[in-house]
Amino acid sequence: MAEGVQPYGSALDSIPGAHPYPRDSRYHDAEIGVHVAADGTEVRYTKRRLLPPLDAQETDAYVVGGGERPDLLAQRLFGDPGQWWQIADANPVLDPEELTAEPGRVIDVPLPGGFPQGGRRA
Repeated sequence: MAEGVQPYGSALDSIPGAHPYPRDSRYHDAEIGVHVAADGTEVRYTKRRLLPPLDAQETDAYVVGGGERPDLLAQRLFGDPGQWWQIADANPVLDPEELTAEPGRVIDVPLPGGFPQGGRRA
């Protein structure tokens, strides 16, 4: 662990259902860290999420149509536009708009249970 960075044990961890991020957030299961600055100030942060690549048994191919957006696609596929991040996590893009910018592009859509470590389908 880097110098000055300590694991963060939250009092919320002992309360069932209490977490800094809602259950349907991509950060819900992310580890929270604390950086202690030279002056002793503590800064809490969400640690980086590293996801394993999905294989063909964990995704379905989807052909993007004209005028689609990640949020509308998530609404249609998952019933929740806020779950667009699940599609983004399954594809190697930096900007989620890349997912639907080109009609005819084939993207991966995660199946239930597609993210075995740290991610999940709602």
